[in-house]
Amino acid sequence: MTKDDEKREREQREESLETARKRRAREIVEDFEERREVRRAVESGWLLNMNFLSGNQYCDVSPLGGVVEEDKQFYWQSRRVFNHIAPMVDSRISKLEKLRPALSVRAFSDEEGDIKAAKLATGVLQYAQDRIGFSDTVSRCIVWSETCGSGFYKIAWDEKGGRQVAVDEEGNPVYEGEVSVSVVSPFEVYPDRLDAESVEELASLIHAQVVSADYIFEKFGATVEESALENQTFCYSEPSAGKLALQGIGGSVAPVRKGVILIERYTRPCAAYPNGRVEIVAGDKLLYEGDLPYENGDRGERVFPFVKQDCLRLPAAFFGSSVVDRLIPVQRAYNAVRNRKHEFLNRSAMGVLTVEDGSVDAEELTEEGLLPGKVLVYRQGGKPPEMLDCGSVPAEFSVEEEWLEKEFTLISGVSDLSQNSTPTRVTSASGLQLLLSQDENRLSATLGSIERALKAVGRQILRLYRQFAGSARLMTLTGENKKTQVYYFNAADLDVNDLQFDSQDAITPEEKKTTILRLYEAGLLTDEDGKMSAENKNRVLEAFGFGSLENARDISALHIAKAGEENLQMKREEVTPDTYDEHRLHITEHTRFLLSSEFKKAKDKETLKKRYVAHIEEHKKMQKQQEIEEKQGAGTP
Repeated sequence: MTKDDEKREREQREESLETARKRRAREIVEDFEERREVRRAVESGWLLNMNFLSGNQYCDVSPLGGVVEEDKQFYWQSRRVFNHIAPMVDSRISKLEKLRPALSVRAFSDEEGDIKAAKLATGVLQYAQDRIGFSDTVSRCIVWSETCGSGFYKIAWDEKGGRQVAVDEEGNPVYEGEVSVSVVSPFEVYPDRLDAESVEELASLIHAQVVSADYIFEKFGATVEESALENQTFCYSEPSAGKLALQGIGGSVAPVRKGVILIERYTRPCAAYPNGRVEIVAGDKLLYEGDLPYENGDRGERVFPFVKQDCLRLPAAFFGSSVVDRLIPVQRAYNAVRNRKHEFLNRSAMGVLTVEDGSVDAEELTEEGLLPGKVLVYRQGGKPPEMLDCGSVPAEFSVEEEWLEKEFTLISGVSDLSQNSTPTRVTSASGLQLLLSQDENRLSATLGSIERALKAVGRQILRLYRQFAGSARLMTLTGENKKTQVYYFNAADLDVNDLQFDSQDAITPEEKKTTILRLYEAGLLTDEDGKMSAENKNRVLEAFGFGSLENARDISALHIAKAGEENLQMKREEVTPDTYDEHRLHITEHTRFLLSSEFKKAKDKETLKKRYVAHIEEHKKMQKQQEIEEKQGAGTP
């Protein structure tokens, strides 16, 4: 075969490969369009919720899809909005923010290795949450789930995150990497089935978002053209989605945004793809295809990097329901009652004139009305104008208005007490506490969904650290008593399959302080002599926000942490004790390691035992020498 034949054959292979990539890209785009069309009715409901929440409440979903403005029946009709949905949702969000659980990891058993693994996992979660601003991420997801019914977390590994650890041969910085948790609005998520109730039941999932052409070039090195995107509510960013919901109503021009639709299709592992599949398309170009990147499953398998959080679950439905859905009919009725009542009051205050035809200048009377001191000239022999008796406001208006206000409270699950207004009939402290407990019970379904979502996110965070963190990861933590400590940990120690996630009790700081005072009064925090230990004292001060008062005096935690670091270091090499060590604490920690299951599972057990025993003997010698010196110093005049 000549060189020309080889070149021609190579060009044919490249051409056939490029044709296959284009065909694959078209297939993914068509799949996306089908899913978008199937989900269009659900999107209209989300837009309607966003309109009502923001105060644009004279709109509805049209039979053809989309949200349209409702026309007035008469030009003089009052169409003011008395928005009760927004404060109700604000109260629910603030309550959920206060009661949302905090993640912690419980040891699988009372073995020293399991206890240390649980502490390490809890520390890693705290470290990651502080670094990535996880609290703000959860708050944004709660807003999405309360408004549209569902919100999503996307957990990924950012190779350019974390600290800079080196520089490559070309002079580019190399970073240690960091986990990334972002909020994904429901407008950007397209499941292959709308009747699946969880992400785990899906075979594939599409994440579509609008990005710029510069982002595509920087991320994938491909050049694509931007296009004008009109009425594309499916993948706008959060602020744009809300703006579109408010402006694209009643024939007004929807915002036009130029960009590129970036489509990421994730496929669950199957016989054809044992490690799953991720395919990325933008501008009809296949930018990437390969295995699912993260080993984030329960048994180390690769699953979707998404976690769903619902406001209210629905049977046989992927997207949850929002409390706004239930409040919209009540809000419509309330607006109608208040507006008709105001029209009645205006009619009674302004008056309705009855005028005999031809008796007065009707145009002048229409323009000026009956001004005080006005001289009204009417035709001789005619009937003078007179006011029409409209009667008083019917009592049914007030009854209906009061009942609708009660319905708001009943449907939203937020009582008047949560909105800073004490019920007039409730005066006892026990009654007020009962109302608060009822509020928490009504929110228990939503709180349960948040707790499950946070646990799932925590597991994926630990699994990503286990996969990418390496053998010597530096971590700065605030340990017990708010002491800042620096750790080096091995990612292999994060065995998340044996860890059990706990969510701390969702109680307010005021309730926590009251409970601590009751425990102290009952004598449960003191010993037999009525004295409180230094550890309990520090914990109580920390709970009341004064932990720094006693932290500087207690350095035992620092010695224990140093002994733990020596345990890790002695697995590789010998370590010499320091003269300033608290030898009693060091001896206890090193002996605890020799009695743990982690030591029993070690490969070179005898060598480790000799190394640790020799180190403990050094501590004992130094401790004995210190005791002798202290006795001699005490006997010196």
